[in-house]
Amino acid sequence: MLSINVSHAKPFLSYPYEEVLCPRLERAQRELLNGGGKGDDFIGWVRLPAQYDRAEYARILAAAKKIQGDSKALVVIGIGGSYLGARGVIECLCSPNYNLKKKDTPNVYFIGNGLSSAALREVMELIGDDDFSVNVISKSGTTTEPAVAFRFFRERLEQKYGKAGAAQRIYATTDAHKGALKSLADAEGYEEFVVPDNVGGRYSVLTAVGLLPIAVAGVDTDALLAGAREMEALCEIADYTNPAWQYAAMRHELYRSGKKIEVLACFEPSFRFMAEWWKQLYGESEGKDGKGIFPASVDLTPDLHSMGQYIQDGIRMLQETVVFFDNSRTSIAVPSDDENLDGLNYLAGREMSYINEKAMQATKAAHISGGVPVTEIRLPEIGAEALGALIYFFEFACGVSGYMEGVNPFNQPGVEAYKKNMFHLLGKPGY
Repeated sequence: MLSINVSHAKPFLSYPYEEVLCPRLERAQRELLNGGGKGDDFIGWVRLPAQYDRAEYARILAAAKKIQGDSKALVVIGIGGSYLGARGVIECLCSPNYNLKKKDTPNVYFIGNGLSSAALREVMELIGDDDFSVNVISKSGTTTEPAVAFRFFRERLEQKYGKAGAAQRIYATTDAHKGALKSLADAEGYEEFVVPDNVGGRYSVLTAVGLLPIAVAGVDTDALLAGAREMEALCEIADYTNPAWQYAAMRHELYRSGKKIEVLACFEPSFRFMAEWWKQLYGESEGKDGKGIFPASVDLTPDLHSMGQYIQDGIRMLQETVVFFDNSRTSIAVPSDDENLDGLNYLAGREMSYINEKAMQATKAAHISGGVPVTEIRLPEIGAEALGALIYFFEFACGVSGYMEGVNPFNQPGVEAYKKNMFHLLGKPGY
């Protein structure tokens, strides 16, 4: 399902590292699986694919079906882990142009992830007079960006459908027991889904946080979870046949050798927001205590014509991870042209997927020769099962990486700094 190739990165290390790192990998894996490490009250995601609450899952699918039946649009209100994973999956499996396509499922708009009045107004205008529903996602209900957006869209729903009618179109994904959104949902009668206490936001895409909007878009969530379960079983293996071991070990040693920026590259435009999700996952998990690899991303081949020069010839502090899908969703070949003025007849009849792979191989070879170690992750296709496996793989490897580096991969103390400053400047009581 998922294969990893570190052979093109190994030559950048001057010593055999695998055996040396085995005890640390074993310990990190054991702490993830069984607890005992920093932040182990937030490792609920580790067993989640196999042990997810089936009753809640059934309610998620039922709610998705209801939204598909009574709404032309779903507004997903959330920030960070409350939207990046869902948007990444929808764009990757459905299309970056999902809302522009003719389809039987509702448009899905993501809002509440910033404070732009223009962005807020635009979504309102795009919905127009269409029937719509809202999925508000917040553990506390007080995070400024989603809370403000929800106030606007709740008002609009109540104006359009009345208070009781609006309540039937609002789905709250929040804490099971406490918080402002939980209290409001209880009081107003919104259908509620749970952000598990032991799952942090950036690890929550395979909970109701991600599954409800993903299901509304028509993605096969059964296959998504099946892929994650398969990878979960693979990540329990305590040796280098475990792909998470290979990835965590390689990026750790490259970091120690001075490769302090990791560039995630993919040759599919639909992967852009999966890369954004990956950046939050690794940046928020590892970037603390003066440590951590800086996560960056590029879209290839387009970014070869913007960032390619730096990757090839800039400061040698980069390591690169390439995600590549073996089979494209569509088959299209280059046409022949009798005049051949563009000189492209040597490609006539070739599949675009073939050309794309050759571009990947050429780019990888160029970057390696330019001093950039490249780790390659390959998946058979752009499909729900493969993507579920990739999501879990990145999550597990991230937890292992954090523990190997000696940080708590499940907290984010630095995020609170800007919030306190913003609350003070806005005049929030108590700040």
